[in-house]
Amino acid sequence: MRYTVKAILAKQGTVSLELDAANEQEVRQQIAAQGGMVLNVQRNFSWLPKSRTRFPLTHFSQELLSLLTAGLSLVESIETLIEKEEDSGVRKIIQEILARLYEGMTFSQALETYPQIFPPLYIATVRASERTGDLPEALTRYITYQTQMDMARKKLVGASIYPVLLLVVGLLVAVFLLLFVVPKFSAIYEDIGSDLPWMSVMLIKWGRLVHESGWMLAVVFAAIMALATYSFTRPAFRARLMQLLWRIPAIGERMRIYQLARFYKTLGMLLRGGIPITKALEMVSNLLQSHFRPRVIAAATHIREGKTISSAMQMAELTTPVGSRMLRVGERTGLMGDMMERIGGFHDEEIARWVEWTTKLIEPLLMAVIGTVIGGIIILMYMPIFELAGSIN
Repeated sequence: MRYTVKAILAKQGTVSLELDAANEQEVRQQIAAQGGMVLNVQRNFSWLPKSRTRFPLTHFSQELLSLLTAGLSLVESIETLIEKEEDSGVRKIIQEILARLYEGMTFSQALETYPQIFPPLYIATVRASERTGDLPEALTRYITYQTQMDMARKKLVGASIYPVLLLVVGLLVAVFLLLFVVPKFSAIYEDIGSDLPWMSVMLIKWGRLVHESGWMLAVVFAAIMALATYSFTRPAFRARLMQLLWRIPAIGERMRIYQLARFYKTLGMLLRGGIPITKALEMVSNLLQSHFRPRVIAAATHIREGKTISSAMQMAELTTPVGSRMLRVGERTGLMGDMMERIGGFHDEEIARWVEWTTKLIEPLLMAVIGTVIGGIIILMYMPIFELAGSIN
């Protein structure tokens, strides 16, 4: 859902923003994370989504990094990006960022005026680089991080395309047989008369149901699909579904590993950018599943109490045996940010191997199940003919 928010942000005064959030409480949390105070929240009720310019954040960062590396200043680099930009919507956003730089704002403050485009991680990375004066290094870290996250997401999506396509095609074939072919056979069997096998009786009943109540079945099917689509758009339903998946041992453990990979990669990037561990944990918690967030808060509490990072993560159940050992090595060497990114990479490779193995296993299983269903329907159609032919002989 989309909300229009009027808020007071530090060093920016009163601003009006449009945010995407599940509910009003999440909107207030987003503003509070930026150190602001909400004055008014209004939900945008609209059946048609507003046309929004999709800002190419990664591409923008790559071009900005190239210009900064070439020796241009930040203002000169942004002016260059405005001159070469062809999309009017993107050009307008960059022009407004440049205008705020002319007003004396820092780059991170200018980016904060567009929370729907620049995520908190990006802004925090830029703000940390302003203290060290090394914006190119911060952009490099974020681009590397985002590229790795996109690559992991593409692997998961790519691995699921063929099984989903196979399942959809199989279901469509089964529905076609049940709705169009089976009723034709049932009409033939109904004309034969009595003393039919029990499979023939089943076909006749199904064909009569489709013939007499076809529109009602179509309405019921459409209602079920509409209800399912609406349910999947509700955050509460998706959260409940995720909880059910987490309870399945084989799937839940892999989902936990995936969350930990994302957790450590993001945390490592923030630590390398100079952000304190407790502040980084607060920022990372919003990226994880809801039931993971109390664990992150507990880990931050343990660290504030003086415990080491490795022990705090272990007490909060935010690590694996391999991850715990690597964290202890990072504490001895002082390269905790690098070590956390390595932990994330290690878990990413583990997930990639599991996805590859699962895909190779699911594809033949799906083919066997779909073949059994379609073959069963065909046998249901032709077996009565064979039985009748046998009785005639």
